[in-house]
Amino acid sequence: MSVRHDSPRRDTPASASRRNFLRQSAAGGSLLALGLYGGGAIAAVAHAGAAANAAATEFSPNVFIRIAQDGIVTLVSKQPEIGQGIKTSLPMVIAEELEVDWSDVRVVQGDLNPAYGPQGAGGSTSTPTNYENFHRLGATARTMLVQAAAQTWGVQAGECRAERGAVLHDGSGRRLGYGELVKTAAALPVPDAKGVQLKDPATYRLLGTRVGGVDNDKLVAGKPLFGIDVRLPGMLYAVYVKCPVLGGRPVSANLDAIKAMPGVKDAFIVEGTENLNGLRPGVAIVANSTWNAIRARKKLQVQWDEGEGAHHSWAGFLAQAQAAGKQPGAATMRRDGDVETALAGAARTVEAAYTYPFISHASMEPQNCTATVDPKDGSVELWAPTQNPGSGQALVASTFNIPKEKVTLHITRSGGGFGRRLSSDFIVDAVAIAQKLKAPVKLTWMREDDLQHDHFRAGGFHFLRGGVDAGGKLVAWHNHFVTFANRVEIKESDGTSGNSNPGVLRPGSGGSLSGDEFPGRWAANCLLEQTPLECRIPMGPWRAPGSNVFAWVFHSFIDELAHAAGRDPVEFRLDILGDRDMVAGTGERGVPYNVARMRNVLKAVAEKADWGKRKFARGQGAGVAFHFSHRGYVAEVAEVTVSKEGQLKVDRVVVVADIGAQIVNLSGAENQVQGSVIDGLSTLMYPALDIEKGRIVQSNFHDYPLLRMPDTPTKIEAHFLKTDCPVTGLGEPVFPPLAPAVCNAIFAATGKRVRELPLAKADLSWS
Repeated sequence: MSVRHDSPRRDTPASASRRNFLRQSAAGGSLLALGLYGGGAIAAVAHAGAAANAAATEFSPNVFIRIAQDGIVTLVSKQPEIGQGIKTSLPMVIAEELEVDWSDVRVVQGDLNPAYGPQGAGGSTSTPTNYENFHRLGATARTMLVQAAAQTWGVQAGECRAERGAVLHDGSGRRLGYGELVKTAAALPVPDAKGVQLKDPATYRLLGTRVGGVDNDKLVAGKPLFGIDVRLPGMLYAVYVKCPVLGGRPVSANLDAIKAMPGVKDAFIVEGTENLNGLRPGVAIVANSTWNAIRARKKLQVQWDEGEGAHHSWAGFLAQAQAAGKQPGAATMRRDGDVETALAGAARTVEAAYTYPFISHASMEPQNCTATVDPKDGSVELWAPTQNPGSGQALVASTFNIPKEKVTLHITRSGGGFGRRLSSDFIVDAVAIAQKLKAPVKLTWMREDDLQHDHFRAGGFHFLRGGVDAGGKLVAWHNHFVTFANRVEIKESDGTSGNSNPGVLRPGSGGSLSGDEFPGRWAANCLLEQTPLECRIPMGPWRAPGSNVFAWVFHSFIDELAHAAGRDPVEFRLDILGDRDMVAGTGERGVPYNVARMRNVLKAVAEKADWGKRKFARGQGAGVAFHFSHRGYVAEVAEVTVSKEGQLKVDRVVVVADIGAQIVNLSGAENQVQGSVIDGLSTLMYPALDIEKGRIVQSNFHDYPLLRMPDTPTKIEAHFLKTDCPVTGLGEPVFPPLAPAVCNAIFAATGKRVRELPLAKADLSWS
């Protein structure tokens, strides 16, 4: 089946070659397969014999690398590309160790395939999960090419070296390009990847430089790259309508009238499941074009069973939270010392309540998926902009009782993700429709669907108390976090569950407070509590889950305590961090905290921003914050101007990040920092979802605004501290400190504290 889609197109020879390569790698043949993800072991496929090797036209030492006789190197990028630049940066790692010019490299997107190992894009894990392995992939191929050249010349491999796509023999001045070594290299055994020699980082030619995205030219030209661009022969187009009340289901609809409309092929109710993050009940409309499906949708009339969710409202949740905040928490996450005694003896105390709303991911490309179901064996083929293809495959398999091996998933480029596409509800929606139609179907969500049926970032309420002693040191910290939770049914040991099973309340993604959240482990008297509010609202990962709001709450309140203590905010934070270099994690979720790295980025950002050396006029000020998340240590200083009328302008943001020993792609890293700052400011400023009678009130960008270009920071400075630590990701760690840095700067400029998001609700005017 041909398809118009990502480069290379699936009806092109290059794509066919890749498919054949993967098949032959699995079945044996003249190609070699090298796996680094099956428990760290190397698995070499048996050779098909000298004759087949002699006929090899490509050197393919593993499932990620192909070298053609013209010297062109094709690298497979296995991780989903969602705008974070991973399709460029991870292949750069292989190319560096392979010792090949980037101009000779072609990158293709890999589909979901167990041979590639884990393929998710979330939690800033793509780089740290693959960095070391990808070095060894490239080094193994380079080692084999050097051996092939040495064998050709009849010399020792140690006398040869690889450089810019060729192997050189310095003693004789001979040179063989990689393309000339294809046949010989293909006949060699694959060495143990653990034993190959990696390059000295001091000799890197590619890593750490600025490299443009491999899809940039196609993006500028509007080429089909995204899920929404997929076209299949005979494809139909679908929309899927869910109950306006989150968790509701359809009872009946005017299906006959809809099916009689021009271009409509079918309309039907999908029963769905009880899984709020899976196949939810709804009404499908299928037509010969997306426009005809949307036009029919406008005429759809549905009688809904709204369910328990119809009683939800933000005002109701707020009242519940305020009542809960006055009581002891339902669960204690951390208890050190005696908070009450410490507060009673503190020289100064501060109390504050911080509130933030539910928000949507609002990715530019609405959710979509193209699906086709084989009527003979029920196998499913999917094209989806997903961050978590393995999870999507598993959800399809479990929802429709299909063997996982019968679910093929092609990973398309995503027009933004931010955690939304870690969920796979839009994928099972498409499969349910395709099963009924027995034809290829592309499901496209409308913007209203995206905003009103998202898997939202959970709202939350923090009730805080803190105290400082006469010397201005933190002596007490109490946070009662009231969060949102869904009731999850508990399966009995025999796999059954009855209607009498009440289940348990499980906080939404990012809505669970760890006992190690800063300043837990630092405050001698610390009490962290949590109380869940039950709801029928689907929640899911949102960029830097938990940290995206916790950093705002904690570092805003730390700033309040620094002010109460009469101390400089940077000095106060350094005092809290103390002089230990490492703090161990505690409990099941505990993560060790490298205090030295955090101190260093905090000191560095203060230096880069000239902290304390500038005098600001009234209405101008600077704020600071730091946060450890997703293995990255980041500190930020924001400088703002607030007019007397309350108009905010972020003049400058200085970022210092410690993400390990190597920046892979400097251009991509700077882009990630700038994007995180802008996204962080946008999220601070505008997004909020109101809930009334179980419905999300907002529907599109007219009432769910995002930051516009003129409102972005005037200057964003990105600085990286290289440390002798494992390389980590960057898509998320820079995001959390932005909001508290800006809000602390607003206080410095105006004397006004921001304790409720979004910032657009606040009156910042001053006189």
